[in-house]
Amino acid sequence: MRSTEIVVAEGNEGPYGVAVGGDGAVWTTLVHAGAVARVSRDGSVARFSLDADGSRPSVIMPGPDGAVWFTRNGDDRIGRVGADGVVSAFEVGSGPYGVCVGPDGALWFTLMNVDRIGRLTVDGEVSLFEIGSSGGFPAMITADDGGVWFALNQGNAIGRMSLDGVVVLHPLPTEGAGPVGISAGGGGVWFTELMAGQVGRIDGEGKIVEYPLPDRSSKPHAVVATDDGGCWVTLWGSGSAIRLDAQGTVVEEISLGEGSEPHGLAVTADGEVWVALEIGVLAHIHA
Repeated sequence: MRSTEIVVAEGNEGPYGVAVGGDGAVWTTLVHAGAVARVSRDGSVARFSLDADGSRPSVIMPGPDGAVWFTRNGDDRIGRVGADGVVSAFEVGSGPYGVCVGPDGALWFTLMNVDRIGRLTVDGEVSLFEIGSSGGFPAMITADDGGVWFALNQGNAIGRMSLDGVVVLHPLPTEGAGPVGISAGGGGVWFTELMAGQVGRIDGEGKIVEYPLPDRSSKPHAVVATDDGGCWVTLWGSGSAIRLDAQGTVVEEISLGEGSEPHGLAVTADGEVWVALEIGVLAHIHA
């Protein structure tokens, strides 16, 4: 596979999250610029200002209503850009970061600063749920058929919440692992251990397996599960993206450049991979 690049921002504006919309356009958050950008199929770039300095748009995803939704970690909102280009936002609580679409069609998100999981309907109704930890720092979140899973970065655990708010926490075998990214698919849930240089997997029964990476200082950040049971992972520390098979073996590594700082990750249904690089670029990994 090879990687091509599309410049979407100035180097200090920091593309962070990335998502592919239903029309094939690619969206990214410009975390330091208070904006999001859209790359159309022909490569043209459109920019949407949030008119809110310090809003820090972070994780982004296609929503259930044809819009894209994203967390605004700096001003405690969930943002939305509709198919008509209209920008809006909903206040949700302190420190929203991870966001996903739940099996109930609502948006579920983490609140890092207050150890809560939130639920937001497309009409703007907000519900908040305690996760039973203090200082756990919930990071990214993902959904399965019956609930949501989330990484507790400082709590060193993976949590699962049912749709009625019941939480089960699963401590990680490695101390101080610093889980961040998480993605359900292929019969299990993959997650990254930023501080331990490992990728892990947990099944529905709570069994955890950890896979040490060849470079333990590579700082694995985001992860996306793939249909074959494996996953893609961005390595923030080593400026690359890797693919693991279902047994946790690294089968491919794509260098994205020294100092590129890869963060967000999206994988299309046909296997195309997009990575947000904080140097102002989206990397497109394709055959």
